[in-house]
Amino acid sequence: MRLFVIVLMVLYLYALAFGIFMTESFRLPAPFLFGFPLILLFREGGKELVYSKELIAFTLALISYYVIGIGDYPSFFATLLNFILCLFFFNYFIGSNTARYNLSVFIFFILLGVSALVLVLNNYFVGIDGLRAQLVDDVILQSPAGISTTQFTFGYQLAAFTPFLLIYTFLFQKPLFIRLLAFLTCLVLIYLGMQRSVFVTFAFSISLFLILAYRFKAVILITIAVIFSLAFYNLVLKNDVNSRDNIVAKNINNDPEHNRSLLTAENLRIYSEYPFGLVFYGKTWGDVIYRNQVFSSGITSHNAYLMFMTYLGPFLSLGFLLFIYGGVFRIAYPALKEIRKKENALLLCLCFSFIAVSINASAHNAWLLSADGPTLFLYFSILHFNKLKPSTELSPALIYNR
Repeated sequence: MRLFVIVLMVLYLYALAFGIFMTESFRLPAPFLFGFPLILLFREGGKELVYSKELIAFTLALISYYVIGIGDYPSFFATLLNFILCLFFFNYFIGSNTARYNLSVFIFFILLGVSALVLVLNNYFVGIDGLRAQLVDDVILQSPAGISTTQFTFGYQLAAFTPFLLIYTFLFQKPLFIRLLAFLTCLVLIYLGMQRSVFVTFAFSISLFLILAYRFKAVILITIAVIFSLAFYNLVLKNDVNSRDNIVAKNINNDPEHNRSLLTAENLRIYSEYPFGLVFYGKTWGDVIYRNQVFSSGITSHNAYLMFMTYLGPFLSLGFLLFIYGGVFRIAYPALKEIRKKENALLLCLCFSFIAVSINASAHNAWLLSADGPTLFLYFSILHFNKLKPSTELSPALIYNR
């Protein structure tokens, strides 16, 4: 029975992490198929719903954005399903069970690591696309990437995985060569991942961590990291024969007509014409970009927060954002003030990972309110941390006790 529960956990977290529904194969959405039995049959928590406020706030935000704003009912129901299942997974399945919490975090980041490995293979073996299609049970749209259909979706996985991996080696005081190996791994993955936004989020989250943890010494550490990165690029990565599929080549070949700054500037101009939000003017995005050269292809500004504010206006959008993210801030802020405390180590790894994926959303469409897998898991794992006392170490040797 214990093995059966662990298998279900892996399958549910797999579906959550990679946004997989597999309705063509199972008819029922994969997160529901694997998550509902855990919640129903192996409940650890009591009957109390400790996330009732979050449930109400998210539901109202999703209705405002997807139903009233966009009129996209399928996305609304899919997003709400993912959100409710993740909320119930932590509330009822994990409950007060520390072992389940630790094992869930361990499994989740192992899955992200496997996806990163698939990315590396995808850069050098064309046949990996066939494997990727089987792993996501869908048509592959972009390569190279990991367990995802597009590079943008994979970017969130990388944004969550890389800061967690490196900061983990610092906070759990791993040997120096392990820290260097983790740093090199992150550099290679970001280089091959072709996501400039991930590079920015990684640099910011790691720099913030070093400044908070080491104060003035952080300047030296950051300088060494920059020099080491440049040397590693010039001596190793620059000679990569697969020069077409990397972050440098992508930056050189980027279409200047659709860069992020241009899209953002045009989105702000549109917002200035409808300052209270499109929903209050009875407009949709399609209405306001009609014959707009910048958005002629129908794309958005690729800034999840800006689009949310464009639809709902400053009052509704900021109100939802302050409430939803306020819970994470109240938990993270005291831990950041005592960043060297060992009992805060796992929480801080999760927090910096969450900071990274949240910043990444400012350059893409997916985010917490689109039920992006890594962002959603990190959100509830941080909220749930205060409701139990997790182990200070993640290890494959964790014993899962039912």
